This record gives sequence, structure tokens and C-alpha cells, in this order.
Amino acid sequence: MHAWPASEVPALPGQGRDLRIHDTATGGLVTLDPGPVARLYVCGITPYDATHMGHAATYNAFDLVQRVWLDTKRQVHYVQNVTDVDDPLLERAVRDGVDWTALAEQETALFREDMTALRMLPPQHYVGAVEAIPGIVPLVERLRDAGAAYELEGDTYFSVEADPHFGSVSNLDAAAMRLLSAERGGDPGRPGKKNPLDPMLWMAAREGEPSWDGASLGRGRPGWHIECVAIALDHLGMGFDVQGGGSDLAFPHHEMGASHAQALTGEFPMAKAYVHAGMVGLDGEKMSKSKGNLVFVSQLRREGVDPAAIRLALLAHHYRSDWEWTDQVLRDALARLERWRAAVSRPDGPSAEALVEQIREALANDLDSPAALDAVDSWAALQQETGGTDPGAPGVVSRTADALLGVAL
Repeated sequence: MHAWPASEVPALPGQGRDLRIHDTATGGLVTLDPGPVARLYVCGITPYDATHMGHAATYNAFDLVQRVWLDTKRQVHYVQNVTDVDDPLLERAVRDGVDWTALAEQETALFREDMTALRMLPPQHYVGAVEAIPGIVPLVERLRDAGAAYELEGDTYFSVEADPHFGSVSNLDAAAMRLLSAERGGDPGRPGKKNPLDPMLWMAAREGEPSWDGASLGRGRPGWHIECVAIALDHLGMGFDVQGGGSDLAFPHHEMGASHAQALTGEFPMAKAYVHAGMVGLDGEKMSKSKGNLVFVSQLRREGVDPAAIRLALLAHHYRSDWEWTDQVLRDALARLERWRAAVSRPDGPSAEALVEQIREALANDLDSPAALDAVDSWAALQQETGGTDPGAPGVVSRTADALLGVAL
């Protein structure tokens, strides 16, 4: 599966700072010190509907992570999956009377278009669950043969007790885990499981649903969590720098994935930091496909909204915060974009050297994009009030906004 084209990232003078970011597993800020190549895995979409603002906010957060690392002169090895076979996709295809593969291809293509428009840097490896199945099956067999998995009525489950570190990502108690498992795709009430929290690794073929050859597992399809584990281990290995996604993935998805990988390899941890973006709401509720309360990136683009304004609307909120999408949020972003473009359109302006360092400092401090926007606002206001005599300043500001914030002026 191919990703989307990369926008050019302008080179800036000097060098960025190492990133301090909130790690869900430890509950505090950690300073990341990758080697020459920083390794990032971000969980991708289940392509049964268009990209909404919640998706965009999550991928914007990890785009900033990439940009901060690139500014430190590191390379970034970024991997993202596409869950192109799963219950929500199959259910939507049945509801709409369309082929599930065509639906997945259609929505994945639209996602690529949205990411391109928003100037999100693409992953080096963009991998669908279906294409990963040949690598998933041997991992499930290894877990089973090691006693970390078991069969139940043809399905294969992972035993959470096989990983002594289970629970160390989300730090939730058993009652909270069981509640979230039921809400987020698990089946804690199924009779016969060794532990109600045990997640499915391989689902035996169901009538009328797609299935693949699972060798000794029989025909079926992979569970949700093992998909990402197989892709991450294949392309990044254990101990990669950041596992990312929305805050609703901390449990069960990232918790279970970490335990799968740790049971497979005997190594800990799967990732050095587990980083989670907040949820975007609309009309008082989390924006989600299941609720249907969505604002789509593609719809805004069709209405003529500049993607740079959409990006500024996202950047105006700290990535870890939960926030509400409103018409005013977009109006504010459009006004900010107009001010910034007017400021950099002048032939000269106030010196921008300090501004570059202010933005670097803000982003290195747990991706504080609102502080970065405030810094540019202050420069633009000074440009408006007094102007300046530095002919290079507008260009420096424009390149910095592009390189570090992904905003094309």
C-alpha cells in the first residue's frame, strides 16, 4: 500500500531541541533522545468513512513530532497502518450494499488526499492489515506454541497473564479495563475465556465474511491488536521511540499490542513512550463515526476552506487536550491565517531570529503549539504596528511556519 506525497520541509538555520513529551505509561514528561534515526509508529484509520477532525488532530500531533525531530537533523522512520479489514468496515459495507474492499480503497484514497492537503508528512511504510496477514499468522502461532495464547471454539486468544508487564501502558485497574474492553471492540463477557480481558488474536472464518489461510490456525482473519504489532516489529523492531494515537487507543489497543510484543520477544518495553492525543468533540460529545457527529476535512475543503486554516485550527489546541470544534474555531483560524500572510507579504520586517527559537522551544516542550502560534502572532502584530528593516525576516517566518508547523504561507 502506498502513502501520500511528501511536501518539502524547508531547512532552517541552527538546530532544534530534543523533544520532551508526555508518556501515558509513566504519567509524566520524558525527554526523548533517539539515535540518528527516530522511530515512530502511529495507528492508522479503519477506512469506512471520511477523515474527520478528530483524525486530523491526532495525525497533526504526530506530524509535529516528526517536524521537531527533523529540525534536530535526525532522520525519521515513520510507520502507519490501515485497518482495512475489521467489523466496522464490514458492517458499513453491508449497510450500504457495497463491496468492503472497494469501500476501504475509496476511503483510504480520500484519507491520502486529506493528508496531502493538510501537509502531513507521510510514513515511510504505510501498511494495510490485509497485506500484513502473512506476517501476522506466524506471530500468532508463536504465541500459541509458547503457551501465551489458546483456542476457544476455533478462535485464538491471547492470555494477558503471559505478559508480566500487562497494564503498564494505561495503568488502569481491572474494572476499568473490563468496561473499556466492552466499549472498544473486546468481548469480556464471552464464556470460556481464561481472563475476561484476553483479546482475540485470530478470528476463525465466519459465514459471509472474508477470511484468509491461517496455516495451523485455520482460515480466518487477524484480531485488531496483533495487526499493529506485526507491522511495527517488522519495520521498527522493539524499543522504538514513540507509539502514538488518540487517547482512546491507550486501552485496549496499545496496552494489548505492547503485551503481544513483549510476550513474543521477552523484551520490555515495546515503545519508549506512549503518546496520546486528545479527543475532538462536537455539540458536547466526542466526535466519532459511531455517533455520526462528524466534521469532515474533505467537506471543508469542498466548501473552499483553505487547508492551512484547518491546520491552524488544530494547532490552536494543545495536542493532549480535549476540545470542541465550533464555527468560531474555524473563523479564528481563518483570521489568523490572513494576518500571518499579510505580515509575511511585506518586503521587510522585524528580526525573526528570536521567533524561530521561541517556536522551537514551544514545540520541544510537549508540542505546545498554542504557544508557538502566540509567538508568530506577536511577530505579526509588531510587523503591523511598527514594521521593520530586516529584508530577510518575512521569508524566515514563512519558512519556519512551514517547516515546524506545517502551515504554508
